[in-house]
Amino acid sequence: MSDPVKTAPRRALIVVDVQNDYDGGNLAIKHPPFRDSVVNVAQAMDAAAAAGVKVVVIKQLAPETSPVFAKGSHGAELHPEIARRSRDHYVEKTMPSAFTGTDLEDWLRANAIDTITVVGYMTHNCDLSTIIHAVHMGFAVEFLSDATGSLPYANSAGYASAEEIHRVVTIILQSRFAAVLKTGEWIECLKTGVLPERDTIYTSNQRALARSAA
Repeated sequence: MSDPVKTAPRRALIVVDVQNDYDGGNLAIKHPPFRDSVVNVAQAMDAAAAAGVKVVVIKQLAPETSPVFAKGSHGAELHPEIARRSRDHYVEKTMPSAFTGTDLEDWLRANAIDTITVVGYMTHNCDLSTIIHAVHMGFAVEFLSDATGSLPYANSAGYASAEEIHRVVTIILQSRFAAVLKTGEWIECLKTGVLPERDTIYTSNQRALARSAA
C-alpha cells in the first residue's frame, strides 16, 4: 500500500482491552495510573467520534479458569467508560495482537483505513504486539502514551517498575514503530490536520550518542 504518513491519514482509533481487571483488579495498571489514563481513553473516543474517525473496541478473553479476563467474569467486562460509548466495530481476541485470529485487518482494509491510533492496555504487551503487527502489514501507527499504562514485572530476567517499562517501550515505539504523542496533542492533530512527529532508529541513536558525549 502507499506510504500513509505522507498524505492525510484515514484513521481508526483502536481501543485495546480497557477491561475491569486493569482497574484495581487482578492485573491493576500502575503507571500511568488507571484512573488518569482511562479518562484519556474516553476523551480520545469522544474526539474520534466528533471528527468522524472510526472507533474499534477490542476485548481480551481467557478461559473460565484464568485469573484474569476469564469469560463471564466481571474482570473481563469492558470498563463502564468504554462500554457506554459508541463504537463502529467490536473485536474479541485471545492473543496479544488485536490482529491475530480476528477480522480486524479485513475490517480496516474494507474501510480504507491506513493509520491506526492505539490506546488502551497494556503499553508493553497487547499495545506493543498490535502496533508491531500493524507496521508489518503496512499501516501507519499512532500511540497515545497517556491513554495506556503498564505494571511492574519480576522474573528470572530481573525486575522492572511499571514506570520503567512504560517509558522504555514508548521510546522504542517512537524510534521506529509509531508516532508517540499525548491525547491532547492527538486531538489537536485531528482539528488542524498536522501530522504527528515520527522518528527513526538512526536519528534516535544519534541523539543518544550526542547526549552521552555532552
